Amino acid sequence: MTRKNGNREYRSDVFSMLLEDKRRALEIYNAMNETAYDDPELVEITTLEDKSFSLTVRNDASFVLDANLSIYEHQSTYCPNMPLRDLIYFANMIQKRVYAQRRDIYGRKLLKIPVPRFVIFYNGTEPAPEHYELRLSDAFEHPTDTPELELVCRVYNINKGNNTKLLEKCPTLREYMYFIDRVREYHAAKDYMDLETAIEQAIDHCIRENILKDFLIEQRVEVTKVMTMDYTFEKRLEFQREEAVEEGRKLGEEFGIKLGEERGIKLGEKNGMQKILHDLVRKKLIKNKSLEQIAEEIEESVDTIRPLYEQVKREMSDERRL
Repeated sequence: MTRKNGNREYRSDVFSMLLEDKRRALEIYNAMNETAYDDPELVEITTLEDKSFSLTVRNDASFVLDANLSIYEHQSTYCPNMPLRDLIYFANMIQKRVYAQRRDIYGRKLLKIPVPRFVIFYNGTEPAPEHYELRLSDAFEHPTDTPELELVCRVYNINKGNNTKLLEKCPTLREYMYFIDRVREYHAAKDYMDLETAIEQAIDHCIRENILKDFLIEQRVEVTKVMTMDYTFEKRLEFQREEAVEEGRKLGEEFGIKLGEERGIKLGEKNGMQKILHDLVRKKLIKNKSLEQIAEEIEESVDTIRPLYEQVKREMSDERRL
């Protein structure tokens, strides 16, 4: 199976490769849903193989179990468009399922479909909340309190120190993050040069420690290949953000005001994880949510959110005066 992004083709990413194994998919499902299924053959893998729907370097992994369609995504950078992408994934999967079963969507009989569950596992290096939600309705051009179409993605930060109970119940996620941390550690030790060697060292380390041992032995070449491509892609995004910051600073110099630098910083941080809380607070203020409601919905204390809440209110007030 190949995946395509721009002019590049590759099989998958390491997370998706792990979930091609029904046993691991079953394990993550049980951990996420507090169930105890023990037969991997109950899992029906539904990961998309149509290249036209492989929208990003982070390909989806999905499967059906107990009438639930779990669509899992692994992210190392913040992407607010995941609900829209998951909507496309889900529609395509259901369309294929209906056609394959020769079911008549124009008939008088109600067709039953699996219950969709959308989950994102975040393991990037930028700070992020332990758990939060992304909603399709946040992308609507006109805010509405009663969206007639909604899709909710649950995002879990699986970096060390976050969602520890989930990781305790799920060796696959826990060992995956251990491996990722070792790659980062060896890469940093080489001053962020010679990435392929760092990945090879991380693989050797994990095999010695019996971490994803069989998987890494069997898939060593493919793991090295896709991780190198993923890191290269992420580095390119980082350079693009840095260029945006510099462009904004130049604008500030040209106009002789500080605004240019502020715009540069905003451009550079736009897709950064540090913008998550700011964006969430703003969207909820647009919906006239109170400070207490916002704090509760994004699972932060009122005291933590208050400064950002006041900042966003001032920004919105300034925008209305312009």
